[in-house]
Amino acid sequence: MSEPTHGGEFVFVKRLHEPGEQIVLGKRYADTGVAQGRTVLADLARHPATAQHIARKLARHFVADEPPPSLVAKLETTFKDSQGDLKELAKTLVMAEESWAPERTKLRRPSEWIVAMLNIARVMAGQALLGEALRRPPAPNGYPDTEAAWIDGVAHRLDAANYFAERHAADSDSLALLDSGLGPLASAHTRDTIARAESRTQALALLVMAPEFLRR
Repeated sequence: MSEPTHGGEFVFVKRLHEPGEQIVLGKRYADTGVAQGRTVLADLARHPATAQHIARKLARHFVADEPPPSLVAKLETTFKDSQGDLKELAKTLVMAEESWAPERTKLRRPSEWIVAMLNIARVMAGQALLGEALRRPPAPNGYPDTEAAWIDGVAHRLDAANYFAERHAADSDSLALLDSGLGPLASAHTRDTIARAESRTQALALLVMAPEFLRR
């Protein structure tokens, strides 16, 4: 029977539980029913490998595929000291100087790149074309978090960039957009490339395909 207040919560069913002592990571856990599972989960949450895994996963998602070891260490320490408080981890991530390095190395996912370029238009169709359909990840773990998963689709982004530029170049000033969108992040080479574009359409396409726009 459905329970709207507690729907989806964990339920212990003794007849489905594997009886007897269990060994997890070399530690023995007596058969105490639901308490056995809770004890295992509590120990796993406090395991040093868990702190390291969560710290690295956060740093990889927000900063770089290969995040600075110093940032991972800060997050790992916060995880241990706060007993896994994600709010405290977020504070450490935002306050860490490593999170704000001038060089952008993290390749934007298709969804981020499209939103940065289009804002709202054709987002869902574009995401599906580029391999990141909204709310339809290919596995329970969600979409991959590293460049390798998206780099092959960058060629498709060029088609999307040209499509976008053909429709918006007439009323766009690419150099002004470059200043407002990227500012000091734009390299001299990128500025020169856009300035030398043969047309307004090409300039806008080059802008949204610039390395500084592709990465975060």
